[in-house]
Amino acid sequence: MTKYIFVTGGVTSSLGKGIISASLAKLLQSRGYRVTIQKFDPYINIDPGTLNPYEHGECYVTEDGAETDLDLGHYERFLNTPTSQSNNITTGRIYQNVINREREGAFLGKTVQVVPHITDEIKRNFKILGESGNYDIVITEIGGTVGDIESLPFVEAVRQFRWEAGSGNSLVIHLTLVPFLAAAGELKTKPTQHSVKMLLEYGIQPDILVCRTEHHLNADLRKKIALFCNVNINAVIESIDASSIYDVPLLMLKEQLDKTVLTKLKLPNKNEPDLESWKDFLGRLKNPTAEVRIGVVGKYVELPDAYKSISEAFVHAGAKNECKVKVEYIHSEQLTVENAVDKLRGLHGVLVAPGFGQRGFEGKIEAIRYVRENNIPFFGICLGMQCSVVEFGRNVLKLDAANSVEMDGHTTYPVISMMEDQKNITNKGGTMRLGAYPCDLKKGSKAAAIYGKQHITERHRHRYEFNNDYLKQYEEAGMIPSGINPQNGLVEIVELKNHPFFVGAQFHPELKSTVANPHPLFVNFVAASLGYARKN
Repeated sequence: MTKYIFVTGGVTSSLGKGIISASLAKLLQSRGYRVTIQKFDPYINIDPGTLNPYEHGECYVTEDGAETDLDLGHYERFLNTPTSQSNNITTGRIYQNVINREREGAFLGKTVQVVPHITDEIKRNFKILGESGNYDIVITEIGGTVGDIESLPFVEAVRQFRWEAGSGNSLVIHLTLVPFLAAAGELKTKPTQHSVKMLLEYGIQPDILVCRTEHHLNADLRKKIALFCNVNINAVIESIDASSIYDVPLLMLKEQLDKTVLTKLKLPNKNEPDLESWKDFLGRLKNPTAEVRIGVVGKYVELPDAYKSISEAFVHAGAKNECKVKVEYIHSEQLTVENAVDKLRGLHGVLVAPGFGQRGFEGKIEAIRYVRENNIPFFGICLGMQCSVVEFGRNVLKLDAANSVEMDGHTTYPVISMMEDQKNITNKGGTMRLGAYPCDLKKGSKAAAIYGKQHITERHRHRYEFNNDYLKQYEEAGMIPSGINPQNGLVEIVELKNHPFFVGAQFHPELKSTVANPHPLFVNFVAASLGYARKN
């Protein structure tokens, strides 16, 4: 029977439930268990696809085309296994499912209520992955903080689920904060006590407490927390601030979180955790032999979480190259013809980030012109690739007004146009080209050399595409379409012939980069930037 672990948060948000969940999953996986993680978010949006990145950070896209919470990115990066639509559920989806069923008459005229109908639907979703037969353990992260009005139905569903599943088949890990008061010079356990008390009011006794802290918890503090919160002393786990999120699995191993979990779930300690490759990655990450400065040009740079997968892909690629990647975020709205040279001077590579809309578009064009003319390594993702096509059209092909129809619907030269199947869509949510699509790489191209194969699949999230009417013109001028979708002929990758590294990808390679498998495009872009740094 599949065992279930629920991870809740108290005191404050942003304590790192996703990282703790991913770290625990990594430890259990390294012991030989089949593990997956799912995230239940209490907001009413159906998914994060229509949320502004400033609201919620990046929108992470799975292989099957689900637009999900960025925590799923952490799950994949740690576990190196793909997630799916079933791994991220929101209040919006739960209510939508229940209301649709009510409209169909599925409740036989009964009054539809939060208990039992909404909580039953939540419990049904808790079990979907567990019932697939693919996993021994399912970890479910409950978003938000205990005490929030919107997370109440989820907490109630956890209470019911635990009662129905019986003892030894599920457990609750409560992540909480033990703040350090500088004036008093000591750590305070009261917020943790209050948070557990609130959870108890909802009928849930946590089995394990993970305490986020800036200073080590001594034995007396652990005893005090255990006594006031009804948990064993070995179930009070210290989660001290770490220099890298990738340190957390080893910190949790030291605290024996995985052993405590297995004991409480009545599961055998199969093998000792095999974390050699993880330690090797950390060794290379922490002992770089070189450093490169890479500029990320985007319009959401005030919130680094908007580019979370990109920054993590640089961590993976940096470790692979044994070099520290110093990412410098540059606001595309502040880039102009006059200041581009000053803003980009000293960089060893430039990545132009994905995004939507007109704001900051011209700044991205300027950045690309500068790196193309000065032979600085360039990597464009999604809109970044489209910008490179527009820049090349304007400045090399002399199509002065070349543009994307997203920015100018009446442009004379629509080098980036809307996909045919997108033209009549009015709904915004979940209607783009989403998820994994195949791509064939041109023999002898840089892309084929980077991937080391000719057939790949990559994840997409866009509405616009390279306009194939201009394909011949671009190719003759030296911009090569080196990746093509075999089903519809759409251009997936462009590269420049006479440039050390100039690659634009219509897809999002950052979504597939993991600790175990750094993405080849990022690895090669960092290597090219390193080469440029050594020459200059």
